Amino acid sequence: MSEWSKKRINQLGRVVTGKTPPKDEPHYFDGEELFISPKDLDWDQLYVNETGTRVSVKALEKFRNQVIPKNSVLFTSLSFGFGKMGISSRPSLTNQQINSVVVNSDNDFHFVYYLLQACTQFIFAYNSGIDTPIVPKSVFERIELRCPQYSEQRKIAAVLWAYDELIENNKRRIALLERLAEEIYREWFVRFRFPGHETTKVIKGIPCGWEVRALGSFANEIKRGVRKKDLPDDEKYIGLEHIPRRSISIKNWATADTIESNKLTFQNRDILFGKIRPYLHKVCLAHFSGACSSDTIIIRPKEKFYEGYLLFTVFSDTFIDLATIASKGTKMPRADWGFLKKLELAVPSKDLLENYQTQFDAVFCQIVNLLQTNDRLTSSRDLLLPRLISAKLSVEQLDIKFPPGMGQELNADSPISTNA
Repeated sequence: MSEWSKKRINQLGRVVTGKTPPKDEPHYFDGEELFISPKDLDWDQLYVNETGTRVSVKALEKFRNQVIPKNSVLFTSLSFGFGKMGISSRPSLTNQQINSVVVNSDNDFHFVYYLLQACTQFIFAYNSGIDTPIVPKSVFERIELRCPQYSEQRKIAAVLWAYDELIENNKRRIALLERLAEEIYREWFVRFRFPGHETTKVIKGIPCGWEVRALGSFANEIKRGVRKKDLPDDEKYIGLEHIPRRSISIKNWATADTIESNKLTFQNRDILFGKIRPYLHKVCLAHFSGACSSDTIIIRPKEKFYEGYLLFTVFSDTFIDLATIASKGTKMPRADWGFLKKLELAVPSKDLLENYQTQFDAVFCQIVNLLQTNDRLTSSRDLLLPRLISAKLSVEQLDIKFPPGMGQELNADSPISTNA
């Protein structure tokens, strides 16, 4: 077995701490370039292709020393998102909560990604924050981690990357299915091009057979509290950080042993809506039962056939804008269900809602199957990760075929063949 040596993180590559352009200078924003913050990262994602905030080319030129190239490894080392990671898909800026490693030619960026992921708790031990966790760049880059030679790094990464490529492919399929369900909703209930619309009269802007009704007439808020001590340690817990953005399916969660206060409980197929103003864009449909943050509005349709229609109504920008306007509170404004339930909507006929729900159920069933497949793949990968990174499981003598993504990168960037 080859020797593993200790390397400081700055020996793996150049460490760059991000910087946020001044927000009072609008010419730095609303461009086409990525500006990555912890909210754009997760604990198990690979490439970062989209960000909530975009910046201009001028921002990249102004802050060129903070621009990270493609294939840089991102590690959140400040804030309660500590340990969220990703890989840059193109030259990008990050905010100051992220330390990025621009991996050098002596090391493999895939391996460095997995190394930092496996060593998150070890890195957290260098935390010097009191209220907010922080490992500053000056400390982060001097942390020593054990690494093998380049060729073995590639083999270790190949095993783990194979799992992650399957997971990412499934995530892309989930995203396509979600867009399909939403597009049918928009076509039928926003553009009014539903089955039979050609022969349906429209009276005062509403198709015949539809009714103007308050949201509260077909949906309830569910508020069932639960004490922390009454939750099993392995009970699934959904914090606001786990509710996705621009998605309707739950891909990450914690367990009840990580929480410190009383929570709410939800059931399978309840809609979860983050009610604190910064999180109003977070909406999902649960595919399991569990506990969630008390800053979540749990919405349940009064009849099953309202589910898909209700979900995408709550998911819409219009609904989120109304929730934002009606938020109450000064320090941390929260959406008010008492106001939202009075919102009047054009509600389709029962037959049309049942028709849509049948299609929605078929799509969501496929999504849940893919989510469950990813859970199994993730569990297998997570069992291998610490054993491979600690050298307890050796790959040195294995003849490993690199996954397609790694193989392509290897052909372009490295002199060794795609078969180790």
